Parts: sequence; C-alpha cells; structure tokens
Amino acid sequence: MRRVLLITGQGGDAQGWGDLSVTESVRDALDGAGFSAEIAWVETRDDFIRAIEGRRYDLAWSALYFISPRVEVIGAGGADDLWVADELDARSIPYLGPNALTMKQLIQKHETHRILRQHGVLVPDHHLVASMDALPDMAFPAFVKPDGESRSVGISDASVVHSRPELAARVSYVLETFGQPALVEAYLPGAEYTVAMLGNGPGQELLPGIVNVDPSRYGKYRILRSDLRGVGLTRLSIPETRAEEAQDLARRATDALACWDHVRVDMRVDADGRLRIIEVNGIPGLKPVKSWSPQLYSLYHPSPAGPALEYREMLRTIVESGFRRTGVPA
Repeated sequence: MRRVLLITGQGGDAQGWGDLSVTESVRDALDGAGFSAEIAWVETRDDFIRAIEGRRYDLAWSALYFISPRVEVIGAGGADDLWVADELDARSIPYLGPNALTMKQLIQKHETHRILRQHGVLVPDHHLVASMDALPDMAFPAFVKPDGESRSVGISDASVVHSRPELAARVSYVLETFGQPALVEAYLPGAEYTVAMLGNGPGQELLPGIVNVDPSRYGKYRILRSDLRGVGLTRLSIPETRAEEAQDLARRATDALACWDHVRVDMRVDADGRLRIIEVNGIPGLKPVKSWSPQLYSLYHPSPAGPALEYREMLRTIVESGFRRTGVPA
C-alpha cells in the first residue's frame, strides 16, 4: 500500500488547502481510496525535520508553502522561514505539487504576472509598489491588493480606487497592514472564472467554472472578499460560454509556470471582454463541497454515490498522477 505523508500546521488555513479538519478529510478520503495517509502537524523547523526524517512514506503532500510563526497571512516568506519544497528537494523526497521555484513564483503575484506576460498570456496591467516607491501612473479605476496573499485577504470595496489620493491611501494600507508590497492592477469589472488543473501529461484535466455569488452578498463592487470564500457562499457552475477560452488560458499559464499535479487558475473578464489571469494558486483549497476544486470535480464527474465519493476520486486522481510523475513505484 502506497503511503502519503500530509504536512500541515498552524498556517495551513492561510497558506494552503485548509485547517486541520480539512487535512483530516484529505487523510480519510485517501485511506478510502486505497492509500495509507498520515498527518504530520508541524509548527517549527525541528518539527518538520523530525516529521520527514522519522516517518515511513512514499510521497509527501504539504498544505504549507513554508514553516513560519505567522498564521494569518502568507507574505513572501521571511529570512527565517523554511520553504517546504526546498527542504524536500534537498533530501530528494518525492512530493506533490509544483517545485520549489514555481511555488515561490506563485506566492508573489507580480512574479506570476511577469512570467505569464513573457509567455504571451493575458494578465492585468500592473505595477508593484514597495515602501518608498513612487506611485505608478495608472488608468482608473485600479485595483490594489497585497502581493503575497491568497483567499482574498486584504481585498474589499476599498481596493477599487478612482484617483491618486485613493490609490495612495490604499497602497499605504497594504504596506502598513501586511508588511509587504502592494500590487496595483487595472480593475477587471467582468465575471470571475476559475480552472482546476488536475494531474499531468496526457491524462491531465482542466476543469473550468464560472463563480456565482448571490448579488446581495456583494458590496459596491462585484469582487470576492475573504468572507465570501470557503464558507459555501461561492458556487461554481459549468460555463455556458468561454469554457474553451478559460481552458486554453489555464493550459498556457500552467505550462509557462511548470505547474504539477494540482493548481487552480483564477481569471476575470476585463473591460474589453477578454479573460485575464489574476492568480495561479499553488495549494488550492480542499474543503469538501465548499472549496472550488472539489466543486468543479463534482460538476464534471458526478456520481450517484454523492460528493464523498467524488471528493475521494478527485484526490485519487491527483495522488496517482503525482506518483506517476515522480516515478515512485506502486
């Protein structure tokens, strides 16, 4: 029986697929899919080293980008933070998910944008503003968010700015509140789409969905705040239009970034009616039913047995593909 070590900790909800209860759901589903899964809860570098050196497993899968005392925000990783993929690479331990370099590029949205633009993949016009930087010349409205966060952390109606004074105020808010640069983008007013990438190679699936929210839940703008995510308020449906456009954009993005096994590509429609990528999530949420990847899998692979079996089969798809990619024998 192939063994999977699930690595998580205090930062699992902010950084990765969810809190400990979500990791327990992943473990139980993998056990039901014929694997042997074990959870390693780590809070410090020593915890992590003991976990990866003192247990028997064939493949590691981490809900954490890095080991850090910060639990509410991600950031870009501090000098003392231990990147999980770096340490696994150093020990030649096979693991699921993008490699260490790609993970770091995905955490920093401006780096993701830079690479995608170099490959001709549409992203918003954007500028990175660090402390003491001059404000960029932007067309308004513009959108301001932390450069290194996920789950819509730091995003609200105030993120949409219409003048240089508003831009200055919001940039200052991001710098002071999150201690990281602000990413200033062209505001994309259209619908939001997402594509789950599952697996690698010829059997890879790219599952597009359109994000639906009760309009009464929005504020002034049609944007996804953090309080709308992960609590069952965002529901996905199979797009009636743009599905192939979204798949093509996601395929080109994940190829350009060398993504493996399971990532999610988020995109919105710009003022001219074109999809542009706003983020590639290297550790997508895995809350059963509520997170977007499980929702998408259920839409495309419905089972009479219901969501529990669909969730198990999605995880089996990801893990089996990871085993094949890493060459770990059955």
